Amino acid sequence: MTPGITILAIESSCDDTSAAVVSDGYVLSNLIANQAVHKAYGGVVPELASRAHQANIVPVVDQALAAAGKRAGEVSAVAFTRGPGLLGSLLVGTSFAKGFALARNLPLIEVNHLQAHVMSHFVMEHGRQNRIPGFPFLCLLVSGGHTQLIIMRDHLSMELIGNTIDDAAGEAFDKCAKVMGLPYPGGPVIDRLASEGNPDAFRFARPRIQGLDFSFSGLKTSFLYFLRDRVAEDPEFINKNLNDLAASLQRTIIEILIGKLVKASKETGVTEIGIAGGVSANAGLRQAASKEAQKRAWNLFLPELRYTTDNAAMIGITAYYKYLRSEFTDQSVVPVARIETEKS
Repeated sequence: MTPGITILAIESSCDDTSAAVVSDGYVLSNLIANQAVHKAYGGVVPELASRAHQANIVPVVDQALAAAGKRAGEVSAVAFTRGPGLLGSLLVGTSFAKGFALARNLPLIEVNHLQAHVMSHFVMEHGRQNRIPGFPFLCLLVSGGHTQLIIMRDHLSMELIGNTIDDAAGEAFDKCAKVMGLPYPGGPVIDRLASEGNPDAFRFARPRIQGLDFSFSGLKTSFLYFLRDRVAEDPEFINKNLNDLAASLQRTIIEILIGKLVKASKETGVTEIGIAGGVSANAGLRQAASKEAQKRAWNLFLPELRYTTDNAAMIGITAYYKYLRSEFTDQSVVPVARIETEKS
């Protein structure tokens, strides 16, 4: 391991402003400023998000450096999320990183946000037992905007073998929660309600998608029509059955996800398995994955909850391995809202 590499990492792809310091592959600090303003609108408002990033980024970076016990002059490189994400939000992080690097003549490292979520499994911290996957590593990436199956052959080789053909699992959680009148973000609320409900109470349509791809639009439609018909019969149906609705919906989504993960493991022969992204914080999904791991002798990796959401530590650890390979970018780099990864 090459000594003396200190990376300042910036993550600003959506509504969380995060900065982290990674030194020689270990996370020294990871600060996140959340934006509660979006709850009133039932979703992230891009313009409000970018304005909040502008207000948050300088204090968050200052706190991250202070918490790591590092000065700006000790930074070896600056890493940032180039995409995918909200363009206005990405612009704030990219611009700050470019300015910080230019002022100090430091190399810049651009990071794919999705790859970084998978790389959260390789985060190491001092003072704890660090359990790191071996290669090849199969990861189910589940978030509000993406649902993918990815094989990592090494730290920087990302092979996409399954993708959603329409909506992501996290989007299904949030939109179904909105139909039930639950606050944003709905996924964590459904997870909490599901723990008190009966997952066998109701049945919803499941997609029949060949191969390793996913689909959740049909499930959302099925859920919407089911509620429409039941509420027409009893206006209090949702309130009376809220826990059972949450549990039944969550079970359906989890079974779809785990079913494809099992299929992918069987087809590839890979038993080093992980789950990443915001939905990987879902207690039901973590329990289901752990149960499958025991049954199938998987070596399962579940990220710590603080590394499931958008955070700069995962950007920094990805950048560390890119630094080792001298994979730098220049000042002409611009953020991109979408990064298309071709399926293998």
